Amino acid sequence: MEQVRVLMVEDNDNDAVLINRELARLTPPPAVQHVRTKPAFATALEGFAPHAILSDHNIPGFGGWEALEIAQRARPDVPFILVTGSLDEETAVRYLKGGAADYILKDRLVRLGPALLEALERARQREALREQERLLRQIIDANPSLIFVKDWNGRFVLVNQATAHVYGTTVDALVGKTDGDFNRNTEEVAHFLRDDRDVMSSGQSKIIAEEPVTNPAGETRWFQTIKVPLRSPAEGTATLLGVATEITERKRLEEQLLQSQKMEAVGQLAGGVAHDFNNILTAIVGYTDLLAAELASNVRQLEDLEEIRKAARRAAALTRQLLAFSRKQVLEPRIIDVNAVVLNLDKMLRSLISENIELKTDLADNLGAARADPNQIEQVIMNLAINARDAMPDGGTVTIETGNVTLDDAYAGQHVSVIPGEYVMLAVSDTGCGMDAKTQSRIFEPFFTTKPAGRGTGLGLSTVYGIVKQTGGNIWLYSEPGKGTTFKVYLPAIAALPEDIGKVAPAEAPRRGAGTVLVVEDDEQLRRLTHRALDAQGYTVLVADRGGTALDIARRHKGEIDLLLTDVIMPDTNGRKLAETIRAARPGMRVLYMSGYPDGAIASHGMLEPGVAYLAKPFTTEAITRRVREVLEAR
Repeated sequence: MEQVRVLMVEDNDNDAVLINRELARLTPPPAVQHVRTKPAFATALEGFAPHAILSDHNIPGFGGWEALEIAQRARPDVPFILVTGSLDEETAVRYLKGGAADYILKDRLVRLGPALLEALERARQREALREQERLLRQIIDANPSLIFVKDWNGRFVLVNQATAHVYGTTVDALVGKTDGDFNRNTEEVAHFLRDDRDVMSSGQSKIIAEEPVTNPAGETRWFQTIKVPLRSPAEGTATLLGVATEITERKRLEEQLLQSQKMEAVGQLAGGVAHDFNNILTAIVGYTDLLAAELASNVRQLEDLEEIRKAARRAAALTRQLLAFSRKQVLEPRIIDVNAVVLNLDKMLRSLISENIELKTDLADNLGAARADPNQIEQVIMNLAINARDAMPDGGTVTIETGNVTLDDAYAGQHVSVIPGEYVMLAVSDTGCGMDAKTQSRIFEPFFTTKPAGRGTGLGLSTVYGIVKQTGGNIWLYSEPGKGTTFKVYLPAIAALPEDIGKVAPAEAPRRGAGTVLVVEDDEQLRRLTHRALDAQGYTVLVADRGGTALDIARRHKGEIDLLLTDVIMPDTNGRKLAETIRAARPGMRVLYMSGYPDGAIASHGMLEPGVAYLAKPFTTEAITRRVREVLEAR
């Protein structure tokens, strides 16, 4: 055990001897250093580092008061005992109030030993308490949750570092202040005070599932808070303990998930509407073609029919966008080089954007390959470029860049539906007006637009969203008002060489066909239209309104059935099951599927399976006859 060190300030040698004699009675006796002057006292406080100080009241040129003040500044935790010849009660009380641990009269030195031990014990207890407080402070400061104690007026009595950090200040600066001193959102501050007082007055704990906290910079963070009453108003100064765990990231991911689910639901609705609408458009376009063939000499009526065609084409483009958004369009995926797709579009993009807008490209070397429909990726780039152009009416810069990126677990944890791995990144950035958080949350919704009435359908970005999702990729945007916008598209990278996409073969002149076609279509108008179109080209046509009827016709028909032309979705079956059943008896029969969108029997996630012939609605009479001929003539 360390020997106790006592610093004695005494100018009378005889009194010093008596004091030393009393201290020597202690077991073990302390080490005593005797000083007579102020400089010696100051030096001993540092060098000797006493555990206790004994000081006379009257010292020539240096009194007890000054010794106490010096000791309080240099060693505030060391007990100071006044040892004096005489002292009135009033002066003794002043010493005690000033910080002295005790006072001993020299004619009663017998009390010195016990008084010293008692003062040292109290000092040890105070130090132990301070150590405990330091430990508790370390514990609450190490906790990432907000820990605070408030009183009835909303003032912080105790806070940890995490609480101070949220308000952008220090622990000392926050204690004694209220939320209102740092939070500019008066509604939040009033809500906190109501909740706090409710907990303190009721004596019941309260759990707040989620509540926002706005910091001095105006940023909002979300917390789940537990508030526990410590003292009620009836017990004196009312206080409560609060522990708040930040859930900002969880709430953001929940909002992403809800938005994704909403988009999925809207997409299913849009896909269903587009499917039915395509049946109607196919009939309009088809019968327009038939009328045009019969009215070849009537120029005025042909002009009217052409206007009908134009309107139908516009409607068909709208349904294609809806199908793209709902991820139910037919894709023809290839292994592509995204850089090549961007370069092929360069001239067209420069003609699309205004002269006061600069187009820059920053394409990565050794860019990985991706599996996607090149026509649909072109659509993505064009839609994003047009959107960027419209965000910069006064001019600016559009930048298209590509790169190989790795999306790790940390990124996937912050973005719903992302699978960690290697991706090909396509980014389109502008220096335009940017978007606030509210606009960003709705930007991919169909028919949502920030453009003036009459400019745009509100389907451009929803089309982009659907194409990217159907391709197995992800799209995220980064935008701030007045600072522009960046859309980043991530397509899964694959270890393969890009295919030579090549050019589309020129359309051939229609040729008459030969063979027997079994048409299965539940829509009466389309059934009659398809019958007339194929019959006019020389095919023998059998028609059925559903799968059961088609099976009966196939069983009863004595001759060959060269082609089954069937809708995908029918009241009693689906096209694939029907084709498999009929093919069991007629293995040489070809199959051509048609639909407003592909069913899972034909396409996996909207992608055509190899070898499956498909015709998307709406189609023209020329398109269906050409496709039938191609399927029949294909090896």
